[in-house]
Amino acid sequence: MALIMQYIDDMHHVFSKHGDPRTNNWLLMSSPFPTLAICLSYVYLVKVLGPRLMENRKPFELRNALIAYNLFQVIFSAWLFYECLMGGWWGEYSFRCQPVDYSNSSSATRVSHLHQ
Repeated sequence: MALIMQYIDDMHHVFSKHGDPRTNNWLLMSSPFPTLAICLSYVYLVKVLGPRLMENRKPFELRNALIAYNLFQVIFSAWLFYECLMGGWWGEYSFRCQPVDYSNSSSATRVSHLHQ
């Protein structure tokens, strides 16, 4: 157990030392444990709780909900693609080598705000 705790402490040190300080206050970025908890909860829901709740029920009719969901995903993906292009190659990004911009300017953080 001490070896695992040492590994976790070492990883925390690496992430805090080499991580981008602009992301410290972002949701799910301060620690890997909330993301791990979400993933484990999802696996439990899909593999254990979901089948147990649905074993004596008819399947849900989700056709209309899935059509609306897919339409939303297409529109959102197109917008996300456009924003990534404008924040990258169609914006101020250069194909040649350039230093990383660690400032909080709008051009430096445009694409990163899409992931919040």
